[in-house]
Amino acid sequence: MKPTRKLIVALVFAGLFVLLVVGATAALMLASEAEAHGAARTPEERIVSLLVLAMAACAVAGWGVVRLHALYVAAPLRMAEELTAAVAHSGLRLAAYDSRELQALGQAANQLLAVREALQSDVAERVRDARASLEEERGRLAALMADLSQSVVVCNLDGRVLLYNQRAKQELSAGADGSNADLLGLGRSIYTVFDRALIEHALERLQQASREQTGAESKKLIGSAQFVTATRAGRLLRAHMSPVLGGDAAHSAQVGALSVTGFVLVLDDVTGSNERHARRDALIQSLIEGGRGPLGSIRAAAEMLSDFSDMPPQQRDRFLDAIRDEAKTLSARFENAAAAFSNDLRERWLLEEILGAELVEVAARRIGERRANESRPLAVKTETVDDDLWLRVDSFGLLQALRYLALRLQDEYEVREVRLSLIRAGQLAQFDLSWLGTFMNNETAMSWLQEPMIIGSESSPLSVIEVMERCNGDIWFQRERVSHRAFFRTILPACEAPTDLPRAIVAADEGDRPEFYDFDLFLWSSSGHELDDRPLAELSYTIFDTETTGLQPSEGDEIIQIGATRIVNRRLLKHECFDQLIDPRRELSRESIGIHGITPELLVGQPAIDSVLPAFHAFCADTVLVGHNAAFDMRFLQLKEKQTGIRFEQPVLDTLLLSAVLHPNQSSHRLEAIAERLGVSVFGRHTALGDAMVTGEVFLKMLPLLAEKGITTLRQAREASQRTYHARLKY
Repeated sequence: MKPTRKLIVALVFAGLFVLLVVGATAALMLASEAEAHGAARTPEERIVSLLVLAMAACAVAGWGVVRLHALYVAAPLRMAEELTAAVAHSGLRLAAYDSRELQALGQAANQLLAVREALQSDVAERVRDARASLEEERGRLAALMADLSQSVVVCNLDGRVLLYNQRAKQELSAGADGSNADLLGLGRSIYTVFDRALIEHALERLQQASREQTGAESKKLIGSAQFVTATRAGRLLRAHMSPVLGGDAAHSAQVGALSVTGFVLVLDDVTGSNERHARRDALIQSLIEGGRGPLGSIRAAAEMLSDFSDMPPQQRDRFLDAIRDEAKTLSARFENAAAAFSNDLRERWLLEEILGAELVEVAARRIGERRANESRPLAVKTETVDDDLWLRVDSFGLLQALRYLALRLQDEYEVREVRLSLIRAGQLAQFDLSWLGTFMNNETAMSWLQEPMIIGSESSPLSVIEVMERCNGDIWFQRERVSHRAFFRTILPACEAPTDLPRAIVAADEGDRPEFYDFDLFLWSSSGHELDDRPLAELSYTIFDTETTGLQPSEGDEIIQIGATRIVNRRLLKHECFDQLIDPRRELSRESIGIHGITPELLVGQPAIDSVLPAFHAFCADTVLVGHNAAFDMRFLQLKEKQTGIRFEQPVLDTLLLSAVLHPNQSSHRLEAIAERLGVSVFGRHTALGDAMVTGEVFLKMLPLLAEKGITTLRQAREASQRTYHARLKY
């Protein structure tokens, strides 16, 4: 530990005092001895004796001062730092000290901390009870947002994202090459996804429409705006923008008697419908253009036949052949168009893509469900099922129709078992509901297909045929006398497997679920604030770490992994992460492999730094970078500026330097030591993402400690960090 000024002054004064006392004593002793024996020692002997005595006295006095300083000066300072951390974070206790006085003081402080934590626990329990209903509503909101098929994004007036759902993240974060660039996230700007001018124009239209409403009408309706835009992946979206009302007037725009604090974007992917409309228009145009010639020829031939009734038979036959040929050509053109565009022409109902095998499985389960007052349910077996066949149907209506037909067979013909099969038939799918041994006539089957689906307490105003028409399909009754089998055969349109299926949402434990919303950001506004003067609690942070081939960036060592997560509104977003291995294009040393465990085999096929840094730079946009010993990581990034053209100009905070600011009397500022002092669990060390997670937890623990020291803004944190001894280290 670096000697303090007080310790140096104490040592100097103690040495001078000892020299003075020893010198005076020695002079008196020598003088008395000379007088007693009538002889005196030589001056050299006197000087040596004095020096030996002085050095011995200084050593003893110095040891005593150092020991007293350690026991009663340095130790109380360490205790004060530990006590500050314990007050800020529950569960921490003061360590044992050598001095009995400090031990007694530490025990008393620990007792007070225990009493304080008991009181805090009681208050926290009351707060948890009061917030139970609110958390329940938030959970419902999160579940609702996750299950919506539409993309929903909520922003404040500055365009910062406050809420989004999984569908929005999937659609809006996809790049033109199909990669996921994580452009959407809490606290991020919506203008990284949509053009700023487009959003501002829609917001201006919305506010203008709202100003035109007055009186009671303005309190009921404030208007909405719509626009169409394209994503980076080329998908066409129709956006519906609505205002968010109420809130703090300081962070809102006044529209009449109402305050607008943000806006909601509900996004529909209209790419598929636009493509179908385009194909439909092209079909109509082709039929018009392609039909003019044949129709003109047919009309001319017909007019010739009617005008010249005495036409020779041979000539008449030629005209008739021309009419037949042109009619055949026209008929073939219509047949081809009907075959190629039948789904586009017939679709009027909102259909969905579903895997055929999944539809068969659900149909078997629905048909086999036991009904009230039923001793034995209808048995269902599946026969041939094409596992790769996809259908575009109204699945609910289709399941209703199949269950209706099966239950009528059970009730009216005592059929005990039905079988389901699904196979591909060219461009179509063939779905059979079959049974053995019991036949019905065609008239009965047709009546079942045409009547409304009513059986027992289950009813629908639709008939089976109407459901099939919705699905662009057809159904009929058929029997095979040889095999004693009868079946309802349904022909349905097949489709290609969709490429934009929503990603599965993984269930998470309470407290660890994905953070898709943060309504507290409504109160945040960037206007009129400089970044350095912004409170630390209001800033968004990217917590990052790197793993490298070695410790010498200037001598050719390279980055092999970048891991990062984000902090928004003092919450660590564990589900918004960046984690990427990098091919360093050089060999790894055994020493580095022993530290991070990344072997050369893991880096085979990984992207180079040139393609990773742009994605990481986009992930860090509009945030403050935070790292542990960040100067080391930043040096690697700076050395790549010329090669990649990527420059990280964001402000940087270092938890190592902040630890030196908060705890200057501690002997270690390693990440593990800081985490132990602040009560943070260490996991995943020496992986980039694991270190970033631990650093993020440590940084959140530091924020209230910094505030107690009067360090509340980014400028103050950076200036305090630069004054520490560790800030002088260079890489």
